Amino acid sequence: MRIIELAKDSDKAEILALYKIQLGREYCPWNEYYPGEEEIDYDLSRDALLVMREDDKIIAAISLDKDEAVEALPYWTEALRPGGELSRLAVLPEYQNQGIAREMLNAGMELLRSRGFKSVHFLVNRLNVKALKSYDKLNFNTVGECEIFNQPMFAYEKPL
Repeated sequence: MRIIELAKDSDKAEILALYKIQLGREYCPWNEYYPGEEEIDYDLSRDALLVMREDDKIIAAISLDKDEAVEALPYWTEALRPGGELSRLAVLPEYQNQGIAREMLNAGMELLRSRGFKSVHFLVNRLNVKALKSYDKLNFNTVGECEIFNQPMFAYEKPL
């Protein structure tokens, strides 16, 4: 049985391992330093890290991020403020292509909605065809393009 819930302090090592497994995957901008323990601690301190478990094993994670560089981008719709950012979505490779990323996005959006946000926004590498197809199925609006974090990105936004 799979469940999605807020991560706990005791999950840190398993979440860090999930992040590190993503390194070197196509279009993954992460490196040996990011995301790391600092990001996990920051997310945990704000109850902003969701995990999916299957039989007590963490198979996916997503963060409700707060990044000033992303917030400062000119693409976000004023009428949809405050907007919340989803970030650091990761799924174990052997569980990919099963709709888990969409489940995690939906859970993240529900958590943002419950916390009073009017919209969700995030960035995705413009070359990440797999992710782009997934976001199309959830009817996200592409609101801009930018180069940020040394990556060519699309900016997505959706009312909650």
